[in-house]
Amino acid sequence: MNWSFLKEASTGLYLGIKLQPRASRQQITGLHGSELKVSVTAPPVDAAANQALVEYFADLLGVGRSQVELVKGRTSRHKTLLITGLTASSVRQKLAPYLE
Repeated sequence: MNWSFLKEASTGLYLGIKLQPRASRQQITGLHGSELKVSVTAPPVDAAANQALVEYFADLLGVGRSQVELVKGRTSRHKTLLITGLTASSVRQKLAPYLE
């Protein structure tokens, strides 16, 4: 499995995301190059899609919303999330079922 969308750093884990807003449901749809492709139902208006993305990953990974931060790509479909408080292996384990 290619985990190039997941990068470890001293500050936490960085996830490269390709976001598709206004989808019929929220889900991880696979890989898009070196990014994880994620669909959210929220529109890309007033940061609603960004907020939906943060909430989706907080719920998916079982962490608080304060542990998931959008650090890059506020107005782009290409985004970077910073995840704190988890190890890379635990994130891989939680995301693996969505990437099979």
